[in-house]
Amino acid sequence: MFGPAASAAVLGLLLPLSGCGGSDSTAGDDGTLRLVAAEYGNTPANSSKAFWDKATRDFTAANPGIKVEVQLLPWADIDREVTRMVNAGKAPDMALMGSYSDFAAQGKLYSADELLSITAEANFLQPLAEAGSVGSTLYGLPFVASSRLLFYNEALFAKAGIQSAPKTWTDLKTDAKALKDKGVKYPYAMPLGPEEAHAEAMIWELSNGGGYADSSGNYSLASEQNVATFRWIKENLITPGLVGPTPPAQLNRADAFAAFLRGEVGMVNGYPSLLHEATAKGIGVKAVPMPVSDSLGTGESTPTVGVADWMMAFKQNGKGKQIGTFLDFIYQDKILSDFADRYHLLPSTVTAARNPAGGGLGSTDEAFLTALRGAQLYPVNDPSWVTVSDSIKRNIGRAVEPSVDPKTVLEEIATKANEAGKKH
Repeated sequence: MFGPAASAAVLGLLLPLSGCGGSDSTAGDDGTLRLVAAEYGNTPANSSKAFWDKATRDFTAANPGIKVEVQLLPWADIDREVTRMVNAGKAPDMALMGSYSDFAAQGKLYSADELLSITAEANFLQPLAEAGSVGSTLYGLPFVASSRLLFYNEALFAKAGIQSAPKTWTDLKTDAKALKDKGVKYPYAMPLGPEEAHAEAMIWELSNGGGYADSSGNYSLASEQNVATFRWIKENLITPGLVGPTPPAQLNRADAFAAFLRGEVGMVNGYPSLLHEATAKGIGVKAVPMPVSDSLGTGESTPTVGVADWMMAFKQNGKGKQIGTFLDFIYQDKILSDFADRYHLLPSTVTAARNPAGGGLGSTDEAFLTALRGAQLYPVNDPSWVTVSDSIKRNIGRAVEPSVDPKTVLEEIATKANEAGKKH
């Protein structure tokens, strides 16, 4: 999750739309579809309710025989609640949430080719389509997405005499030292706390030619590149005190972002909504690709981290035709872009990304879209990823603690990943 929802998830919102019943209600009569969707807003004023109210109303006006009931759940609850509904034999017709592969592995989902036209299926941005596929079959339909870039505070860079963005890890270290010398609290903010450590870790690993999975799709969590990455971080950023007063294992993403918005952070990896918030506060920010390791060199282009949320359709109620009609409607460029713009995210399709509506991301749209087109996503198509990502979130911060060898921590996480994989 990302955008406002990531920090809020939070409201405990449980908002029925269009007359939706309780969380265990089945999908009404044959002409009614039920969608359970994550709440992306963090206040009643920016709740997703307004979007879904209008979208479902317009859809039914265009398709009088089909009604859609939408139930919003907090991010903190939706995975658990949808799983409970499915296990109870009361699956919704559709769900919009952060994971899908467990349901696909159980044979619970329609594939995209059972729902969408060939043109619509081919319209998803390639990295998102790959992450939404199990084998060669698309089950998780990407809805909105985000990519990560390195943000730096222009005023703090100017104060430290830094004239250009870092391109290599050595550049980043040099800039962080210059920022520290000028009294910047967090020269480089490194959130390896349990909220979202898996994002920060993967950003660094990719910039050294590593990552969570190898070219065959198998976990490679303790690869030589990944071990080298964390040893470099520890020796060059942690030991010299260039990451601020909070140990990375205790620094959550929300806290790092809040510090950036207070003007206390020189550099941090962020996504479009943070840039929007910083701009609104009058903070001058530049967003650039993550610097690469010196062993790769500045000529190398490494992928950034991409994140997506997934629309999925359950077979249980046998409403594939009606679901397909609704999805064709909701994935129209204007509608999809409207939702993405509300939360400063990126649309998931080629055509909507080519012509983002509303201008919600400002002048840096293209930088994030370009990054997304070449991004690498988490291995969400592996049913064990939910377990593995939790292990990374809770443990990867220990890899940069003073008395710990990063290799030991990465090997422990890799062992847990192998055990999780055997259970699926």
